[in-house]
Formats: sequence, structure tokens, C-alpha cells
Amino acid sequence: MKDISSPPYLDQMRYRLLRLMWLGIISVAWVIPVEAQTQPPNIMLIMGDDLGWYDMETTGNPDIKTPHLASLVRESLRFQNMFTSTAMCSPTRQQLLTGLYPVRSGAYPNHSWVYDSVKSLPHYFNEAGYRTALFGKTHFGPPSAFPFGHLQDEPLTKQTYQSIRNFIRQEPSQPFFMAITSHQPHVPWTKGDTTQYPSEKLSVPPYLIDTQETRRALSLYYAEISYLDDQVGRCLRMLEEASLSDNTIVIFTSEQGPQLPFGKWTCYDMGLKTSFLVRWPNHVSPNTSTEALAQYIDILPTLLEIIGQDPTTVQTGISDAFGNQELDGKSFREVLLGHSSHHRDYVYGVHTTRGIIRGSDSYPIRSVRSDKYLYIQNLNAEQAFSNIVIASDTLLYPSWLEKGETDQGACQRADFYQHRPSEELYDVVSDPYQIMNLASDHQYEAVKKSLKKELTAFMQQQGDSGEETELNALNRQAGYLKVHPQENNKPTTKE
Repeated sequence: MKDISSPPYLDQMRYRLLRLMWLGIISVAWVIPVEAQTQPPNIMLIMGDDLGWYDMETTGNPDIKTPHLASLVRESLRFQNMFTSTAMCSPTRQQLLTGLYPVRSGAYPNHSWVYDSVKSLPHYFNEAGYRTALFGKTHFGPPSAFPFGHLQDEPLTKQTYQSIRNFIRQEPSQPFFMAITSHQPHVPWTKGDTTQYPSEKLSVPPYLIDTQETRRALSLYYAEISYLDDQVGRCLRMLEEASLSDNTIVIFTSEQGPQLPFGKWTCYDMGLKTSFLVRWPNHVSPNTSTEALAQYIDILPTLLEIIGQDPTTVQTGISDAFGNQELDGKSFREVLLGHSSHHRDYVYGVHTTRGIIRGSDSYPIRSVRSDKYLYIQNLNAEQAFSNIVIASDTLLYPSWLEKGETDQGACQRADFYQHRPSEELYDVVSDPYQIMNLASDHQYEAVKKSLKKELTAFMQQQGDSGEETELNALNRQAGYLKVHPQENNKPTTKE
């Protein structure tokens, strides 16, 4: 019998084993096609419209029926602290596509355009060999700044779904980026089955005042969310039918808060916080969540890094106040892959009321939020805050005023919506609906001072002059720029 413990024999065994392993590795590499190893993922981005982060059955609101989104949550990483910086459609969408905050890009009021020189996601993805398309609501401009290969600006109909299906199957060997942007649940709330949501059985969220008109509005709004959920289900089925689910990153995002008091058009969490789900089979752990702070401007650099581009070298076509042309956003790929639980220390809010329907003439709002506190500056607090929500023909806000005649709490809450102090501070952990303003409490003075300094630095970097920027808002809207296109230029270097 041979002594297998002797060194010569062990050396021979090691040699044979290593040789077999090497040959095995070579043979495996030989049979895997190069395309399968290097094929970048497809990306399907599905976006709601004026959908609060809280308003899905899986994110905290048990009243709402969203089975398709519930299924997607179980397959995804859920961001619990994703924020847009402006709770209005046009600025929010252009943040996502450009990786820039709204004042710097030029798209800070509603119905606005970015500056002519600004580059966006389709520029970068077209250059990277992707097919690009957007189906649904656009709300961005000018067209030259968003050169999607296929653009179908219309509500999601039977014909739109057929176009989506055709696009998915068009060139199997070429990856695609596709945005599907629903019009739901934006007002008017006319879609969906309201019988699922009898108003008397609903729970009214603490940030709203419980009246019959509030309940009626919630019933209509919730029905439209269920309608959106059906649209999400259709889109996911089309991927499955094309056998592309495994190599497609699916992102669902809710855009911003609903058209309810303290939601849309504000810098509270119910305005700026957004639901954000990412499904990426074999890369992102399913049915997980992260507390990492992130913003819409971070989505573009993340996707660029995923497809093999270096987002830190991107030249955006527009400078910040210090002459830098880099993206404002930064990639959260490490968070997606589970390698990090932290992304940002702060997220920022920039709201412009000037130019919205029945909006205040000048009511600029700026905010900064950490994982613990939200600090808000109302830069023209002497003026009343106004928008279409308070109009008498909407009935909802007037019902609050009527209840306030006999209910002191309702009276104070309704009045606060229109008349706010110059500073607000909230503990977002103990007060998630931002109801108790701590700004005048001296024990939080150091917190307020620190956040104020952070907000000031952010505004300086963005070239944001506060009230002066607000007063120029009408000149940044699409209607004005179509008539005065020569005014949509901005120097790309520091003056």
C-alpha cells in the first residue's frame, strides 16, 4: 500500500487536481457565449403620478388594494427614504432624467423646461447603445434635451400597451431603457372602482382633517391607485411573456405626494417622499428594504454605473454656481447590491408656488432633511400659501374651515396650511406626519442652526437666490420659452 501522506504523492495529487480544475474552468468559459456574460440589463421604469409614498397596501396604508405592487414589493428592494426635491410633476420628472436639482437645471417651477444645453438620460443611454423609449406622460422640455428614440406622449391605452409590447420585442439583441409614465392617480380622480372604498369605512391619515369631503376625496383617490396597480400588472406581464424578466431591472416610483393639503406643493414628507422599488433578479435581494436617504437626482448616476458608465465623469452641459459640470446626483448602486446601508446625510427640497394654478404670487419654500429632522424655510411667510386645493369649488378645504368653526384642533390645522412661520422644524422619527413644529423650542436651537447652515450651502451651490429665483419662475415655464426661445440659454462656466 502506498503511503498517501508522503510529500511526493501529495504533490502529484495537487497537480492533478489543479489541472482538472483548470480544464474545467476553461471548458465552462468556452461554452458560455460572450454575449451572455456581457449583455447589460434592460431597464423598465414605471412611474405613478401624484401618488403618496404611504398610499399602497405594502407601505403602510391597509385601506388600499394594490396586489400587483404588493407582489413587486416582495420581489424588490424597497427604499423607505427616497425623495424628490420638488413636489410637482414637471420638476420631479426632469430631476430624474437629468440628475440635476431643479434650480440648477432651470426646471424649478411647474410646467418648466431645462436649459437648452442640459443633457439627460436618453443622451447617455443612446450613446451607450441602448434603445430608449417613453410611453405616457412627458411633462418635460425642450424636446432636444430629451431625445428618446421612441416617444409616445399619451395616456396608457390599448394602443399604447401594444406599442410597449412591440418595443420590448423589437431588437432582442439590443438592451433597452423604457419609461412607462402613467397619468394616475393625478386629478381628476375618475378611474377605478370606488365601491371598493366606501368612504365611511376608510381611516383618515393623521395629517388630514376628518370630514365627509376628505373621505370622499380619499375614496376617489384610492380607486385611482387600484387602477394604476392594474397598469403595473400589465407592464410586468409583458416582460414575462417576452421571457425578459430575469435580465430586466424593474423600477417603480410614485413620483410625489397627492393633491391633498400638506401633500403636493409642499416640502413635508407627504409631498417630497416617494415610494421606490427596485427588482433586479440575481443582484438585488428580494423582499428587503433600506433606510438609506436618496433623491431622484441619484437615479440617473446609479443606472449609468449599472450599465458600465462612470457617472463621475459625466458632463451635464450646465454648470453649478462654482463652475462644475458634474451631476448633482451620486450612484446608490452599493445600496442596491446590499453592500451599504447609507447613501446621503441630507436631502433637499425646493418648492416654487409662483406659476401653479391659483398659486401664491411668491411663496418660495426650501428644506433640508436628515434621517432625524426636517428643517423648512418659508422665505415669504408674510404672504398666504395658496393653490387650487383651497379653492371653494373643490369643497375639501372649505369643509375643513367649516369644521374648524366648532373644533379648535381642526381650526388650527386648516389655518396652518395657509399661514406658516418663516421656519419649521420636525422630528421625523417621532412625528412622521410633521404636525408638531419645534422651530421655536430652544432645546433644538443647535439642530436648527446646523440644518440652516447646510441649507444655505446647498442654495449657494445651486445658484438659488430664494425670493429672486421665485420671482423669475414664470420665465422658466414652457409657455414663455416657446415664445422666447433665445432666453433658454445659460452660461456653462462661472462668470
